[in-house]
Amino acid sequence: MKKKFIYAAALILFLAAGFYMPHEASAVPAFARQTGMACNSCHFQHFPTLNVFGRSFKAGGYTMIGGQSMVEGDFLSIPAVLNASLTTKIRFQKRDGDNADPSSTSGDRDLNKGQVQFPDEAAIHLGGRAGEHIGFLLEASLKDSNTSTTMFTSYKTVFVFDAADTKINIIPFTTDGLGASYGLELLNTGASRHMRPLEHRTQTSAQQYIGTDGAATGLTFAAVHSMGFANYTMWYPVKGDASTGPFLHYARAAVTPTVAGWDLGFGGQWWGGTDKRGDGAGAVREHADAWALDAQAQGTAGNFPLGVYLTYAKAKKSKTAIDTEANIFNSSTARDKSAWTATAELGVVPNRLTVSAAYRGGKKGTAGNDTDNAATLGLNYNPTQNLEVQLNHSWFSGEAGPTSAEGDMLTTVMIFAAF
Repeated sequence: MKKKFIYAAALILFLAAGFYMPHEASAVPAFARQTGMACNSCHFQHFPTLNVFGRSFKAGGYTMIGGQSMVEGDFLSIPAVLNASLTTKIRFQKRDGDNADPSSTSGDRDLNKGQVQFPDEAAIHLGGRAGEHIGFLLEASLKDSNTSTTMFTSYKTVFVFDAADTKINIIPFTTDGLGASYGLELLNTGASRHMRPLEHRTQTSAQQYIGTDGAATGLTFAAVHSMGFANYTMWYPVKGDASTGPFLHYARAAVTPTVAGWDLGFGGQWWGGTDKRGDGAGAVREHADAWALDAQAQGTAGNFPLGVYLTYAKAKKSKTAIDTEANIFNSSTARDKSAWTATAELGVVPNRLTVSAAYRGGKKGTAGNDTDNAATLGLNYNPTQNLEVQLNHSWFSGEAGPTSAEGDMLTTVMIFAAF
């Protein structure tokens, strides 16, 4: 207990000291250098959550310019330099489980002792304008990995066409962990793994709880208007090369009105279909059956920025009597897997310090009592616009929650930066 108080006091002193440090407007370089605009032009409260302008920039295929000289010619319009940024996550995580077996090499034991993840993520991002109607984004991993033989972690090319007040996007993509929604996602509800306000993703996003992240390669067709967006994606759950067909399906629709100064979003997602990868005896069949609803409201309460995020998601149980393959989001044949979440984040010092609270009500999909709940508190401090220090603490409960070896609490301290 004494050690916990010491850690907490040290963190509070570190955050408080930041208020007396000189602060300059900084931005995530890959797009900020191209546009000449600061990070908070596109982000609400802190990155990676998007505001209205950020959604518009993304829907435009990252092609907007303004901060750089251009190389122009017949059928050519590119920035004079290739824009890049270094993105890193450095984390310390600790659980309170009782797995103290010195011979154990499990992840639970590592977390129970306290685990430094240095880095948890490290990547070079290249992206921006490739032409007047073409943009791209590449994430190249710098972290050692035993499961990947390529640095080509995530990639998309965005072809953009104007139709009245609507942007039409055609987006081929591949990713090792961001799921089918990586093609195009504009809300901050965890509908895509990386777009959420808090680091504890499965505790604060129902989509992440049922497991809609993961490897994916596909082709997205999207339409984006100031009042909403919709897309359809043909995809398979592998990064990169595969002999495949037919494809799995993913569909997304959301409305994004602005009402009384509040940026609102309401939408739904659906994953379905059966694919087949490979041929002959080595063929793999995969089935997807899940759906989700989400909503967000971003505005101000008095003079304080406030974001509210709501999600619900369900993955159907696998039906071995009918299907020869399990649902990739829920292998259980007992019950559907589902969750709902509610998250609120208040900017107590606008653009600098936020506090947040979240709750998840989960159903694990196992036989018997399958409740799996979590309550989370968060603190986010930005010394500069492109660096944040985040503290998350979650308490778990429910009959199907963590075992005593895993513990019923998880604490994460993270430095998240882009240079």
